[in-house]
Amino acid sequence: MTEQNPNTRALAEAGVSIWLDDLSRERIATGNLAELIETRTVTGVTTNPSIFAAALKNGEAYAEQLAQLSADGADLDRAVFELTTRDVQAACDLFTPVYQASNGVDGRVSIEVDPRSARDAEKTVAEAGKLAEAVDRPNVLIKIPATEEGLPAITATLAQGLSVNVTLIFSLTRYREVLNAWLLGLEQAHAAGIDLSTLHSVASFFVSRVDTEVDRRLAESSAEGAGELTGQAGLANARLAYRIFTETLDTERWRVLEAAGARPQRPLWASTGTKDPALPDTLYVTGLVAPGTVNTMPEKTLEALADHGEVTGDTITEGYEDADRVLDAIAHAGVDYNDVVAVLEAEGVEKFVTSWNELLETVRTALEDSAAR
Repeated sequence: MTEQNPNTRALAEAGVSIWLDDLSRERIATGNLAELIETRTVTGVTTNPSIFAAALKNGEAYAEQLAQLSADGADLDRAVFELTTRDVQAACDLFTPVYQASNGVDGRVSIEVDPRSARDAEKTVAEAGKLAEAVDRPNVLIKIPATEEGLPAITATLAQGLSVNVTLIFSLTRYREVLNAWLLGLEQAHAAGIDLSTLHSVASFFVSRVDTEVDRRLAESSAEGAGELTGQAGLANARLAYRIFTETLDTERWRVLEAAGARPQRPLWASTGTKDPALPDTLYVTGLVAPGTVNTMPEKTLEALADHGEVTGDTITEGYEDADRVLDAIAHAGVDYNDVVAVLEAEGVEKFVTSWNELLETVRTALEDSAAR
């Protein structure tokens, strides 16, 4: 019988759900994803346009479906939609036992709306409904970017009874807005007679990209001690997000919804692979341990955790004062926090659109190759 890795098991026992930030048909077909569930305590999967672009570019596992789509005369958008939703559907099926054992909390697979709709609430809501209908599994999460336009889409999607993964959160102010959009969605769902216990949500707070941008600016700062703040902004920002999360759960607004069966929207730590080789490769895992959270990791980070990650219990809730100090010091070093998070959000949407276009181009080539055979 296979055994769970002690380090990944320790993280799960500390209240952190481990989700893999990757998916491909090859992973599913070869049994690799099943093995990660059995040996690395993986209880969910997140995807994004970049992940699908890489999977389709490098995978032969899609050849048969591509040939069928080509024969059917499918256009690019339909082909991408059907290829990606089939992968997510298969992953949802694989995670069904986890989903059932966790009473719907875990065993979740996320699929993102077309990022080209990130600035259009109406299109985002329509896309969310199409994705949920196509996957047709209770453990799917629809990913919606936390742009200003995405906020009403989050509310509307939840109000329709669909579970949501809110993605691309960088700012503490935006996170408060996301929590409000989530609560408003639950309130509207409840008013419509939807069983709130069936609605789940996570809020994907990005970590390493904050350090990348802040550290770049610190390196250009002439302020005394600026260099000593390198590699600290991402953790500080995320820890303060968790404080906001716990404060939200200590409100009458939440207690009313909880009494009606609502589940908390868990903070999900995303972008947890370290970009700076000078930083520990498990920094954004072992440094962000607290109950009721999710950490979605690329496989490299997951394996680093399994090999040498030291889980020492809660590393968030005792660190609020220090996190405040770090962000204050960064501001005093001349780094504009509001500008940092605005730049990161804009870049995040742009990167996903670029990846989506790469995905379209990859599928276009594959369809043409199938048609030529």
